[in-house]
Amino acid sequence: MKVILAGAGAFGQKHLDAIREIGGIEVVGVVGRELEGTRAVAQKYGIANATTELSEALKIPGVQAAILATPTQMHAAQSVECLRAGVHVQVEIPLADSWADAQAVMRAQQETGLVAMVGHTRRFNPSHHYVHKKIVAGELKIQQMNVQTYFFRRTNINALGQARSWTDHLLWHHAAHTVDLFQYQTGEKVVAAHALQGPIHPQLGIAMDMSIQMKSASGAICTLSLSFNNEGPLGTFFRYICDNGTYIARYDDLVNGKEEPIDVTKVDVSMNGIELQDREFFTAIAEGREPNASVGKVLPCYEVLGRLEEQLKGY
Repeated sequence: MKVILAGAGAFGQKHLDAIREIGGIEVVGVVGRELEGTRAVAQKYGIANATTELSEALKIPGVQAAILATPTQMHAAQSVECLRAGVHVQVEIPLADSWADAQAVMRAQQETGLVAMVGHTRRFNPSHHYVHKKIVAGELKIQQMNVQTYFFRRTNINALGQARSWTDHLLWHHAAHTVDLFQYQTGEKVVAAHALQGPIHPQLGIAMDMSIQMKSASGAICTLSLSFNNEGPLGTFFRYICDNGTYIARYDDLVNGKEEPIDVTKVDVSMNGIELQDREFFTAIAEGREPNASVGKVLPCYEVLGRLEEQLKGY
């Protein structure tokens, strides 16, 4: 399968590393903001074509699929562009930064019938997959999820310490992981959601602190705290309080409520959530089916985010 990657930054390279572990996939083009840096990434990974224009990469002969790891504000429009070009697409989280744009991508997928998937990696991390399998088997029912998403940010830099050309967002990016995961793990839509945010940063133009509460149809609740002001352990940490046990997930690692490690190495073929996510994308294309984390399956997350954004406008 011939694939292109748009977004040659920190997360784009995580996808290129993951694809190296998956057989039968050839990355034939990479798209980046600056040509010199994009060529350097292409050379590093042995990719024949480097460009600054997605439209050019989509015209490379034989391209079947695209992975988008570009700035958030470009996700929806580029997803639609790929679908209109007849190319299957996986776009990194978030699908969009507005409810209207998320719906536009859904319409393009329905009109083309192509695979359109969103990078909701938490669905694929072995830690969360372990819990999900127990829920599906009827061994667990979530009573509460308590989630902390904490970073320390004073300047606009990426995971490689390089300057970003776009601004990150606690609601549309980081909260999207948990809003989707809560609905995925409970198997229910959110029926009530509330949000509060702290002051807007004068330079970055975003809220640096946020609190979100949600309730599912059966009464499970989720409390999410997000901050760019945290000096301490960084990342997202999930506590599942269930009717039959407590679990704490830290990326691909899982412990019980007593901090005793749980072996998740046999949950799937890899311990790399990005690799598992990409495997699902390529397999869904090959099998002609809807993937886990398809646009259709994650769309309820973006409906909730849209409602929360409207709430926050009043504060």
